[in-house]
Amino acid sequence: MTKQVLMKGNEAIAEAAIRAGCLLFFGYPITPQNEIPEYMSVNLPKHGGTFLQSESELASISMVYGAAGTGTRVMTSSSSIGIALMQEGISYLAAAEMPAVIVNMMRGGPGLGGILASQGDYFQATRGGGNGDYYTLTLAPASVQEACDLIQLAFDLADKYRNPVILLCDGMIGQMMEPVIIKTPEPKVYDKSWATRGWDDKSRPRAILNSLYTDCDELEEKNKLLQSKYQQMAKEEVRWEEYNLEGAEYVFVSFGTVARIVKSAIGVLDIAKIKN
Repeated sequence: MTKQVLMKGNEAIAEAAIRAGCLLFFGYPITPQNEIPEYMSVNLPKHGGTFLQSESELASISMVYGAAGTGTRVMTSSSSIGIALMQEGISYLAAAEMPAVIVNMMRGGPGLGGILASQGDYFQATRGGGNGDYYTLTLAPASVQEACDLIQLAFDLADKYRNPVILLCDGMIGQMMEPVIIKTPEPKVYDKSWATRGWDDKSRPRAILNSLYTDCDELEEKNKLLQSKYQQMAKEEVRWEEYNLEGAEYVFVSFGTVARIVKSAIGVLDIAKIKN
């Protein structure tokens, strides 16, 4: 799509992922992200990919783990409580250093909560929601267009760092319709000699992917390696947009659709300041 089209957020994200080279999708339905697996089920096979509806979110993330080990671009999506169930698998992905993209279309909580938009999963996404000392790269769009752009970036970052990447949306992004331009990015080449694609080439060592380290010294070295990578991510991949900061006395920090609301609030405050 090189021209602007009107699309629902969930469907636009799915289309952008396909155009980014996603070939495998494993997921389980949950509101308010159901249009993502629905769109994938119809359109991914048209591009030579595979869609599979799993029996649960636990199964979804385990399938993602297995597929990511082949180096193929793989994705899953869910919402809040479903993402909570995936935390063990996400921790395994981080430990084994495997690239994967995970979309969280947040809904209200805690517990089963409700199906309305929420931003309650922020700490889970940005601090590592599972066991151990790990982090996921997290991208948080404020519009459907940003969601399309960032889902494509997510696949590149996942391959670059061999790490799971979360697209952190709220239910409003998934359900709203906005005009978007969905690009087909130029494919980038990443070293995937680590991937488990068979051992026909005996000139290289076997590719072994592992998240279990029973030797304490080995586990310590693994954690040092991971922490070094996370520091590099923090140094090179932090993104933000500045708005109307010149001469500002107060700064509001926000993400997602709330960031758009905050922009409007700043405009109202500016007008009120001028009048006073």
